Amino acid sequence: MFSKSKKNNQQQAAQPRTVPSIISSDLQIVGDLESAGEVQIDGMVSGDIRAKVLLIGESATINGEIYADTVRVHGRVNGQIKAKFVNLAKTAHVVGDILHENLSIQEGAFLEGHITHMSDADVKIMDAANGRVPVEAKASDAKPGEDRVNLVVKAGGQIGQPARTAPSISVPGAPKAASGS
Repeated sequence: MFSKSKKNNQQQAAQPRTVPSIISSDLQIVGDLESAGEVQIDGMVSGDIRAKVLLIGESATINGEIYADTVRVHGRVNGQIKAKFVNLAKTAHVVGDILHENLSIQEGAFLEGHITHMSDADVKIMDAANGRVPVEAKASDAKPGEDRVNLVVKAGGQIGQPARTAPSISVPGAPKAASGS
């Protein structure tokens, strides 16, 4: 009876839970950041960021490339994002390309750049670069996904005004829609 609870306590002690690293809104960093855990940024970072999970707060500004498993953007990013899971909140403002496995964009988010779905080979290379899986695929085997687009997502019109029309999206290699007048 008591030995079972001791065993559970020992297992919990063997895997300590880490607290996210926080860059507060009054902090400005010039240089690269690297973390094996979760990072929350509310301040300004000028440099590349590598993390397992990255949360970019509403008051944050990032000028550099981002490499992570999961990225949640609520603030401003100027640079490429390469992650398995990317979430752009309605307050996000991203100028740069996004390479992703899964992407979600809330209405009101701003995105100017290319969106490229990562192939399985790209994901394996990213995992290997982060030291998680041995490389089986070569970088030359990686091909960009077919959903590359130029996209700007904006919210509709203000209350009492008609909503703006959605921007056009062009997908290379896709058949062009016939226009009739």
